[in-house]
Amino acid sequence: MARADRLFRLLDALRRLPAPATAERLATETEVSLRTIYRDIEALRASGARIEGAAGYGYTLAEDPALPPQNLTRLEIEALTLGMAELRHLGDPELARAGERALAKIAATLPETRAHQAAHAVLSSYRFHHRPPAPVDLSVIRTACWEEHALRLSYVDATGAETERRIWPLGLVYLDNQQMLLAWCCLRRDFRKFIVARMRAVAPDPESFRPRRVALLRAFTAQLVKPVPQP
Repeated sequence: MARADRLFRLLDALRRLPAPATAERLATETEVSLRTIYRDIEALRASGARIEGAAGYGYTLAEDPALPPQNLTRLEIEALTLGMAELRHLGDPELARAGERALAKIAATLPETRAHQAAHAVLSSYRFHHRPPAPVDLSVIRTACWEEHALRLSYVDATGAETERRIWPLGLVYLDNQQMLLAWCCLRRDFRKFIVARMRAVAPDPESFRPRRVALLRAFTAQLVKPVPQP
């Protein structure tokens, strides 16, 4: 692993882990030896990071030189922490971990009082019914949306019939009890909504539909919110 990547991962671990983080825990998180952790801690300190603590006690990132300071209100911090708590229920594990890293980065830039409020927020979120894990890798769908590449989709429709589709993925929607992919179906030549729980497999397709995703998604969402004529 390159030294720059290793130091970045160590900074990320110091932001995320409950303080003080022991050298053993940091070594496990970053997949390096204890000796490397001690050496990299000193390298970060030399570059301007204020890391308090010592071997045998643990380390706390008191001042992060990689991120500019943030001036957030308490209510803004509460909104962020509640949003991240909701993400744990709505998103897949990879997305939830990304949210935790993002919140840790934000908290690392806050003044001491605000950082304490972020760590001990008064708002929380809990769901009694946990959503089952997605049957396919949602990161494949997210990547295809951003890169505007088609997907090959094995899908079970409402009648129970399994079909093979080639689609242009436009965006994922997180509903109360399910996830839905908005897409252009190349088979039907029309917009379609695909329930993630009914997907059997997804695979990247080399066809590109760039730069049409934004325009297609705008047209699809406009169609979804269009009022239904009353008889």
